[in-house]
Amino acid sequence: MMVVDIKNIVTRLPELRFTAPVNWRIDEGQQWAVVGPNGAGKTLIADIMQRKFAFKEGEVVFSGDGKVSDFIKSIAFKDIYSLADCRNSYYQQRWHSTETEEMPIVEELLKEYAGSDNLAKILTLFGIEDLLPKRLIFLSSGELRKFLIVRTLLSRPRVLILDNPFIGLDAPSRDLLVEMLGQMTKLNGVQVVLLLSNPNDIPAMITHVLPIHDRTCLPPLTREEFMSDTELIARLFPTEGIHACEEVGKVRLPVDMNKIASLRMEHVKIRYGSRTILKDLDWEIKNGEKWALFGPNGAGKSTLLSLVYADNPQSYANTLYLFDRKRGSGESIWDIKKRIGYVSPEMHLYYKENVPILHIVGSGFFDSIGLFRKCNAEQETVALEWMKVFGIEHLKDRLFLTLSSGEQRLALLARAFVKDPDLIILDEPLHGLDVSNKKKAAAIIEQFCDRPGKTLIYVTHYPHELPACVDKRFELVKHS
Repeated sequence: MMVVDIKNIVTRLPELRFTAPVNWRIDEGQQWAVVGPNGAGKTLIADIMQRKFAFKEGEVVFSGDGKVSDFIKSIAFKDIYSLADCRNSYYQQRWHSTETEEMPIVEELLKEYAGSDNLAKILTLFGIEDLLPKRLIFLSSGELRKFLIVRTLLSRPRVLILDNPFIGLDAPSRDLLVEMLGQMTKLNGVQVVLLLSNPNDIPAMITHVLPIHDRTCLPPLTREEFMSDTELIARLFPTEGIHACEEVGKVRLPVDMNKIASLRMEHVKIRYGSRTILKDLDWEIKNGEKWALFGPNGAGKSTLLSLVYADNPQSYANTLYLFDRKRGSGESIWDIKKRIGYVSPEMHLYYKENVPILHIVGSGFFDSIGLFRKCNAEQETVALEWMKVFGIEHLKDRLFLTLSSGEQRLALLARAFVKDPDLIILDEPLHGLDVSNKKKAAAIIEQFCDRPGKTLIYVTHYPHELPACVDKRFELVKHS
C-alpha cells in the first residue's frame, strides 16, 4: 500500500530543480535511507516530499488525510533552535546565566505528553530523564538532538525524516537511537526516511536506499543491493587521490615562535544553579601539542572550550592561564580570540544570517558571529584561498542558509583557518561531512598542524576520525 508517492515533480524555481522530474514512491512497511554526498540534493527531495515548494509539474500524494505537517515530521540539525524563540539569542548567551531565565525548561516543552506511558518509556529508553529540569539553552548539541528526536517521536508522525541523525551523538546514544527507531516503527507504524552522507551510517532497520548524486535520483535499491554495490558507493563518495592541496602551504603566514600557545587550568569548577558541570579540573597543554578531548553528551566539553575561547565569564572565577597570561590580568577577549581558530556545532547553530559564504569565511578575521565587517583586499584574497583549499570557492556568492549543512560546515572550517591561528579548536569538525569531504578536511587539518608551534584541541565522538598527529588524550566524565 502506498504511503507517499512523488510523481514527476518539477519545481517552479529552476535553482531548486533536479536534473530530471523526481519520481519516488514509499510503500507501507518500507524504511528508507536517502544517501549521497554533500550538496547532492538530499534535503531538497525531503522538502519536495513535504510540499515546501511550488511545483511547475507533477504532484505529491499521501495515503492519509489532514495536514502535511502532521503526516510528515522532519528533523534537521539546523532546526534545533526552532524548539524555542531564539531569534533574539546570541552565541555567548548560554554562558551568561542571568540572561537565560526566559529560556524554556525541557520538561515544559514535553508537558503536553505528561502522564503518557509512551513518554515514560521513551525517556527511559533514550536516557534523557536528567535533561528534564535543564533550560534548553544549556543543553549540548548532542543533548539537543536527542531531545528533539524524542519530542518529535512522541507526536507520532506517519513518516519521520531525520537529516544525518547520528552526528553529534556519542556511541551509546547512536546505538539507542537505532534501537528506538526500530521499536517506534514496530509499535506505532512510523516509517523512517534517513538523509545520510555516509553509507556506513545506514542501520540494519533500513529496507531501501535512494542514492542521489549531483541532483540526480539514481534507481532505488534494497539495502542489501546498495551495500554490496561497491562501484556505486565509490562513485557517490570518491576517496582515491584525496589529500591536502598545496594551497594550505601557500596561504600560511611566517611562523612566529615567540607566540606560545599554552594552556593551564587549575582546579576549575563550573556550576549552574545546583548542577555541577566541571569539578576540580586540571589540564595543561604545552605549545605545539595535539590533544583529543573526549566525553559523553553533557559531560561539559562545550563548557570547557567556552573557557578557553573567552566566551564564559566564569573563567574569571577560576585559575586559568592562556598564552602564558593569567585570565583576567588585563587582556581583552579579542586579544585571546585573535590567536584561536574555532569551529563547533554550537557556533554553527548561531549562524542564522543569510549572507554570502565569502562574508562568513571572512568573519574569521574579526572573531564575530552574526556581525560582518567588510574584509580588505588582502583578507578577501586569503579567505578565497582557504575556500579553494576546502573546495568551496565556487560557492563564494551563495547565501549561507541556502547551502546544505555539510557545505555550511566546510565554510565554517575555512573560517577557522583564515587568520593562521596558533591554537586551533575543532569541536566535531567533520560533523555532517560526506566520506570524501571528511577525508579531504582531515588531510588539511593534518597538514596545517604539522607546522611548528601549531597547537590542537580536537573533540569527537568518533575516535577513528582523529588526525594522526593527535597523540594526547583528555577525557571528561559526566557529573550528576
